[in-house]
Amino acid sequence: MRMGYIVISGGTRGIGKAIALHFAQQHWHVALCGRNEAALQAVKQEMQTRHPGGMAIVTRVDVTDEEQVHAFANEVQQHFPVIDVLVNNAGIFEPGAVHQEEEGQLERQMASNLYSAYYLTRALLPLMISRRQGHIFNICSTASLQAYANGGSYSISKFALLGFSRNLREELKPYRIKVTALMPGPTLTDSWAGYPAPAERFIPPQDIAMLVWQLCNLSPQTVVEELTIRPMEGDIPADT
Repeated sequence: MRMGYIVISGGTRGIGKAIALHFAQQHWHVALCGRNEAALQAVKQEMQTRHPGGMAIVTRVDVTDEEQVHAFANEVQQHFPVIDVLVNNAGIFEPGAVHQEEEGQLERQMASNLYSAYYLTRALLPLMISRRQGHIFNICSTASLQAYANGGSYSISKFALLGFSRNLREELKPYRIKVTALMPGPTLTDSWAGYPAPAERFIPPQDIAMLVWQLCNLSPQTVVEELTIRPMEGDIPADT
């Protein structure tokens, strides 16, 4: 069984947590960041239960703060000799139409959904480039592909994250570093808490984790550039 090193932003809930636990169960070393210290320690305990011998690095980070992201990247590199997989998962969802959103909503979502990925990728890329090996996953959204009512700044930020992914893909071809943009539809995470639809209408976050695992285990000469994942019954209407 191959053991590796994975770094995940936004790893205490939803998709990020599911990926962390899945890789820990596969005997990988995991480093993740989040804002809530109690949640970080809870995930660390779960990871260590699934893989007692593996490293589980958890760090409290505000991913919108470039200095904190760089400090996290430096901590990771002090403990990890290599980085096999980077998952840029951190993000927030604030609904609202562009012409009705409160001031600062665009800036908050761009900082969390785009800039965090930009900062962390730039900080960790030199280690991947030096090895000519690695895989970057950006957790985009179906909102990266299709604008929708009340999507507002969230959709703008996710369109931008897909653009970032496509640009990275072209830039990193000579270094044989893979880049994959994952675009999940409605997934059963806190972003949908309280929404009036049954759990069966959502994608389980564990399915996204399984996809990340499978995609990073393809042969070195193969990369999935973009992948769209939706609930079996399709997207959930805004007026559900």
